[in-house]
Amino acid sequence: MDLTRVGLRLRELREAQGLTLSELARRSRIGKGTLSELESGRRNPTLETLYAVTTAMKVPLSAALSDLASSAQISGDAVDAVLVERFEADASVAETYRVRIRAGKRQESAPHATGTTEHIIVFAGTARVGALGAPALIGPGMHGSWAADLGHLYEAPWGDVEALLVVRYPQ
Repeated sequence: MDLTRVGLRLRELREAQGLTLSELARRSRIGKGTLSELESGRRNPTLETLYAVTTAMKVPLSAALSDLASSAQISGDAVDAVLVERFEADASVAETYRVRIRAGKRQESAPHATGTTEHIIVFAGTARVGALGAPALIGPGMHGSWAADLGHLYEAPWGDVEALLVVRYPQ
């Protein structure tokens, strides 16, 4: 991932909304110094950090990656994701990611923008995914959906999981 381009894109998004670093730090619960380092390309963002920042700005994650090649890769505590496609329609933005949930790892995701949903199709392994209070086990060939405007989780309790994840944000 080109840290400089991601940083510039984050700054563009923030400035387009008239947000100061301090206000974005407050909304995202990410330190002002961290945000400054991200915007200058001196810090490698995690999946969780980018989600916190883009959610605070009420834009899809792919908005921060839009100037990169469609195969932009980002990782979090348990999930490695490669942006495969971004599709904009009148009513929504849909992002498609090829994801790997690493064996024995668990990642809790903070709520995304109101009305956001996630959909997964598992190719290999068994994932525990969905709302924090009611996750589902999804195995090979199965699919699941959940409201992503609530806290949710990704977990691979018994081995790596390979899947396709679609995140749909309302416009």
